[in-house]
Amino acid sequence: MRTRLSVCARKRRFGSDAEAQAAAHGAEADLRHYRCDRCGAFHLTSRRKGKRIPRPIAEAETAR
Repeated sequence: MRTRLSVCARKRRFGSDAEAQAAAHGAEADLRHYRCDRCGAFHLTSRRKGKRIPRPIAEAETAR
């Protein structure tokens, strides 16, 4: 589902993945970051329903 332009305009933009992760980690609420399909920057969201969280890459897979 695409991010609505009005929602994107209201949200804070983070220039990098690491910057958004740090902000999410420091927040009181349980937030996750995502790349916006409208502006290309990163935003934070508290929504979890229907959102796939990427699994971390196992060390065994990276050694191949």
